[in-house]
Amino acid sequence: MKTKVLVTGGAGFIGSHTCCILLEAGYEVVVIDNFSNSSPNVVEKIKEITGKDVVLYEGNVCDKSLLKTIFEKEKIDVVIHFAAFKAVGESVRLPLKYYRNNLDSTITLLEVMEEENCKRLVFSSSATVYGSPKTLPIKEDFPLSTTNPYGTTKLMIEQILKDLKIADDDWSIAILRYFNPIGAHPSGLIGENPNDIPNNLMPYIVKVANKELEILSIFGDDYNTKDGTGVRDYIHVVDLAKGHEKAIEKVLKEKKLDCYNLGTGEGYSVLELVETFQKVNEVDVPYKIVQRRAGDIASCYADPSYALKELGFKAEKGIEEMCRDAYNFVKKSKN
Repeated sequence: MKTKVLVTGGAGFIGSHTCCILLEAGYEVVVIDNFSNSSPNVVEKIKEITGKDVVLYEGNVCDKSLLKTIFEKEKIDVVIHFAAFKAVGESVRLPLKYYRNNLDSTITLLEVMEEENCKRLVFSSSATVYGSPKTLPIKEDFPLSTTNPYGTTKLMIEQILKDLKIADDDWSIAILRYFNPIGAHPSGLIGENPNDIPNNLMPYIVKVANKELEILSIFGDDYNTKDGTGVRDYIHVVDLAKGHEKAIEKVLKEKKLDCYNLGTGEGYSVLELVETFQKVNEVDVPYKIVQRRAGDIASCYADPSYALKELGFKAEKGIEEMCRDAYNFVKKSKN
């Protein structure tokens, strides 16, 4: 019997790449997605890449009766929980939307998992739970705090999962704290394609390069960094997806709760990313410097050594490949 994985938000940017990696590794994949920030044709693209089918349920993870149906019908072994709103800026403007959706969906999912005695979970968290770190690189045992409601929902969910593990030791949970996923599948068939104006840097760069948007706004050039722009740990989305496969192996093998940084350990500034993108793709990305954005921090990059030791995970793709694959996806989509 193949292991069956439920992927919530499986048509999203990271979810779709993870579905491909899981299918290629021999897992059966069931997806639930309401397509609020993705599209049903992504599921067709996953099939095109892998030559394998996923079972798709369209709907919201807050819908308990739908989740019950999925668990009873599909006999799920393990869950990867991606489904969440994820725009930092929007979360500052609309905190209730974020608290309602991100917490509600998770609690509903956990209740159904408990009722169905499926207690293996990989949770999609974020490096935002480290707030503004005192030192770098960031290790998993650093103090946790947040600077925006999106990050706070991730931190609250981490606490819920820790309390759940204390109450019932039968749970096995991997909390993955992502740094900054960019890039796209090398086939160019799936990538990051937000439904509205992008909130993340790379899709914005891509839309400017593609002349869909006029100019890139860089938020602040007065941070205490090498060139004054924010520094982040960018990780190729395919590498990140492989981290989820490693995490599934872990939760199927050991009954424990643990947290893992998924990053490269390298920090690149916004300007370095823009310059690399222009160079490898031979395109122009006009930009202007604007005011800092609420909730942003100066620098953030991982110490990835614990994920290597515990999961056997190491990011392999470099920044040039990330820039090339991100643009390749958009050029392919256009054609």
